[in-house]
Amino acid sequence: MRVAVLKERRAGETRVAATPETVKKYVGMGLDVAVEAGAGLASGFIDSAYAEAGASIAADAAAALAGAGIVLAVRAPEAELPRGALLLGTLGADSSAAAAYAAAGVDACSMELLPRITRAQSMDVLSSQANLAGYRAVIEGAGAYDRGFPMMMTAAGTVPAANVFVMGAGVAGLQAIATARRLGGRVSATDVRPAAKEEIKSLGASFVGYEDEESKAAQTAGGYAKQLSAEFYAKQAEVVAAHIAKQDVVVCTALVQGRKAPTLVTAAMVEAMKPGSVIVDIAADAGGNCALTRPGELFVTENGVKVLGFTNWPGRLPAAASALYARNLLTFLSTFWDKEAKAPKLPEDDEIVKGVTLTRSGAVVHPLMQPAS
Repeated sequence: MRVAVLKERRAGETRVAATPETVKKYVGMGLDVAVEAGAGLASGFIDSAYAEAGASIAADAAAALAGAGIVLAVRAPEAELPRGALLLGTLGADSSAAAAYAAAGVDACSMELLPRITRAQSMDVLSSQANLAGYRAVIEGAGAYDRGFPMMMTAAGTVPAANVFVMGAGVAGLQAIATARRLGGRVSATDVRPAAKEEIKSLGASFVGYEDEESKAAQTAGGYAKQLSAEFYAKQAEVVAAHIAKQDVVVCTALVQGRKAPTLVTAAMVEAMKPGSVIVDIAADAGGNCALTRPGELFVTENGVKVLGFTNWPGRLPAAASALYARNLLTFLSTFWDKEAKAPKLPEDDEIVKGVTLTRSGAVVHPLMQPAS
């Protein structure tokens, strides 16, 4: 069976869905791997490295896809895929996109829908990429902040440690807390999920936030934050508003699966911050947690606050992000691999398979992707 690895064409996408390391393992599984020329260049993987791992280098997407039974991608491919192919990627699909895959006869698996269960941890693309995003956010914030992160005592005087506030303590937020602590910042954090409070404290940060009966049920069974009421967010905003005014760097990481990111930092809060302060908005792809975020841009407000609204934060560490993402896909395929048939076998009743499968045999099968009646 042939595996096609495509070059990403979406604006700003620097990652690739397979690395020479994973290609070598696919070849060991008995697969014929075709990598589109230049697919890994933005991540630091040159064509010759793929060739040495056993892949053939295809001149373009059409050549890579010719006869492919499996297609690996980071984002939804724009090329026409072979009928009957299995597509793995972070497809960001909606019901209309799922219907298009079904009509094309493509079995599409959107890996960001993977259930957050223990058995799926090594396949979890959201977690692997969020981890890197949280790290990079703090590094970018430290670079934009015009003072030092750690306390520095010199003969000329003392530079105080930066006050860092992390909003959202999921995978990205926890990594941001840990990174800011390693850089010497004074770190505090908030999250609506009840379990997050102890996780925040375990990393040496202080917890800031509003808690009530609604917040006790603020987490889904899959480990994601729930969308809460406007009243709750208003009360939460009251608690954090005074805190934000004293912060040097604010890192926003709050996402709600399938929805626009909640606005946690209002324009009034930004106006109360000190000149030279920095807001890093990891949620910019989903609209942003800060009301003044401009997705894809670094924006400086009238009162001198820098708002970093870069998109595709994992793609700002392309080599590491690609390596982890590629291993996630490899683990998924090898877990559901029929060694005798040398082909994937995706049981319809498996919890992981059900979670990611959008289409199968020309039909839309994911409950979230059914067209509105």
